[in-house]
Amino acid sequence: MAHLRGEAVNSPVSKRSIVIAGHKTSVSLEDEFWDSLKEIASERGTTPAALVTAIDADRQHVNLSSAIRLFVLGFYRDQRR
Repeated sequence: MAHLRGEAVNSPVSKRSIVIAGHKTSVSLEDEFWDSLKEIASERGTTPAALVTAIDADRQHVNLSSAIRLFVLGFYRDQRR
């Protein structure tokens, strides 16, 4: 449970299976990150699985869930510039 300005906020984490480079793996992300990942993939004309494969190929020394969160954060941060 996360805290926002002293108030408890529920952030449900969903674990989903995905195939990356022919290997099945599971990724745990908050629903908001899954939704954002789907939106970004749609905007780019690709699938969430293909986007995760690209994120996986570019990540360095962080777990896949963290790499996806950082990617989504970076995507929206770049849009604000």
